[in-house]
Amino acid sequence: MMIHTGEKPFTCSQCGKSFSQSGNLKNHMRIHTGEKPFTCSQCGTSLANKDTLKNHMRIHTGEKPFTCSQCGKSFSLSGNFNNHMLIHTGEKTHKCDQCCKTFLMLSGLKKHLTVHAKEKPYSCSVCGKSYSCKYNFKKHEKIHTSVKEYMCFECERTFFTSRELKRHESIHTGEKPYKCSHCDKKFRLLSQLKIHERIHTGEKPYKCSHCDKRFITLGELRRHERFHTGEKPYKCSHCDKRFVTLGELKKHERIHTGEKPYKCSHCDKAFRVLEVLKSHERIHTGEKPYKCSDCDMRFSRSGNLRKHERRTHV
Repeated sequence: MMIHTGEKPFTCSQCGKSFSQSGNLKNHMRIHTGEKPFTCSQCGTSLANKDTLKNHMRIHTGEKPFTCSQCGKSFSLSGNFNNHMLIHTGEKTHKCDQCCKTFLMLSGLKKHLTVHAKEKPYSCSVCGKSYSCKYNFKKHEKIHTSVKEYMCFECERTFFTSRELKRHESIHTGEKPYKCSHCDKKFRLLSQLKIHERIHTGEKPYKCSHCDKRFITLGELRRHERFHTGEKPYKCSHCDKRFVTLGELKKHERIHTGEKPYKCSHCDKAFRVLEVLKSHERIHTGEKPYKCSDCDMRFSRSGNLRKHERRTHV
């Protein structure tokens, strides 16, 4: 009858949370005590309750009892199945009260809210680095232990997380299940699709805290903000130079190593920088993409166009 009346007579003495059944209170209390009386017979992992053990056992058995009626995809956990079904319905019930952005899942909203709050509650006990996202924090912690427990059976490459492995495996299969609703482009990852679709919608959710500029991705925002703060987190391992982006560092370090990874497809020349290769290959193709706005002259390099405009038209 308590289900119908809403009565919850069993209250936790630690945090005040109430329950309708004594069994639920007993399970809850293990959060505070840390007690894990249920042990997996396959790997020895200890768990707090029977249901968690049952779900855990599916890792070993491979059982996936929850199947999507729309696409046939199967899941081991009902929660993952319910989250997946939202992809088909497109329902986004979780709304940010800061910018009105909506999300399929509550976890997505919570992760998004840290962008506004700039809160980083997860701090590494080894190096002190802080994270707003628990997944990124857990991923970082494994750097210190150097344990990569997830292995690709195609190429034997190992990964810190199952998510990284799954993302990698799509390289071998060539699968691109995420299609843009505005054009014909397809993507391996849902995150790639979301970023791409912002090109069509014009959405720029990430705003600089120092100026009015907005950006499509968080990475673009972080790189931009370093120009305001002067932060240069990437240091050359050969000299004392520091750089704003990892790409700039890699480009610079090739001066020391002599590495020239970009090879011309028309001759034997190789280059340190991709842009220089592209400029060089125009010698072979005859392509001249830079046109003078005052006359019909065209150039293979932007520098040559600027030189022409200064000498001829100014």
